[in-house]
Amino acid sequence: MTKARASQINLAATPYYHCVSRCVRRSYLCGYDAQSQKSYEHRRAWIETRLLALAKAFCIDICAYAIMSNHYHVVLHINQKAAQSLTNIEIVERWLAFHQAPALIQRFYQGEPLSHSERKACLRIIESWRERLMSVSWFMKLLNQYISTQANREDQCSGHFWEGRFKSQALLDEKALAAAMAYVDLNPVRAGITKQPAHANYTSIKKRVESLKQNKATPAGLLPFAGNPRKSMPDGIPFRLMDYLALVEWTCDQGQNANSLPRPHLLTQLNISRETWLTTCSHLEGGNVVGSLSSIQAILPTLGLKRMTGVMIPSE
Repeated sequence: MTKARASQINLAATPYYHCVSRCVRRSYLCGYDAQSQKSYEHRRAWIETRLLALAKAFCIDICAYAIMSNHYHVVLHINQKAAQSLTNIEIVERWLAFHQAPALIQRFYQGEPLSHSERKACLRIIESWRERLMSVSWFMKLLNQYISTQANREDQCSGHFWEGRFKSQALLDEKALAAAMAYVDLNPVRAGITKQPAHANYTSIKKRVESLKQNKATPAGLLPFAGNPRKSMPDGIPFRLMDYLALVEWTCDQGQNANSLPRPHLLTQLNISRETWLTTCSHLEGGNVVGSLSSIQAILPTLGLKRMTGVMIPSE
């Protein structure tokens, strides 16, 4: 039985979420279909461009993403502070980047005289848009609808392109966020596309590494790394970028001589054992939440639940 989005995406619980959408009917989101001998590689650009455009308009930041052959992953951060700081005009401009304006809003935006009741109606609409600009559901809807429409037009068919609504996991603490980002960044490695995640096209980790080579701290459209993981969810990803990249590289290099490799600094800071980390960041897609036992237990009263299925990350 599916769960209501309110019990899966709740700002009172966490601003961080891992989302996944998969195709149906043997549809190819991207990649090469050996059976039909047709390439869909160009579709990777569709979704990356749309993803970054939506992040620019919405008050939702992108922490990580990976675009695979028949699905994609994205780790999102709901930026409530940014949404609350926007003026009414800024809200209208962001919403209208992807929607047609009602006549009343057009008059408001153009500065035409409005009656008291008309102005109140405008403000109600704008406040609903402010909420939607923080909504992961609206974000994913505008992403998936656009891609399915484009793909169906190209395939000259109709019907469902995605297997259903997107799946989401609440990332309740720093351990969960690090594991989800690594899980996403390592997707191309697990799929055998590349041996190094930073070499995989249309992924956030490649974008970050290329940005570093250009002496830029953060590529456009991605949430920056803020540093100190002991601080409770600062403005930005609560790790140092170089520590995170070192952890991903170390995870990728695990093999026969794994125990001889130096322990990554971030793994020590997060207080996660090698075995727990490797298990979690390779088998993350289970349940609706990811976090330590204390984080999962703490969130149940907020959601009005007695229990939830999820991935529990024990401390070392």
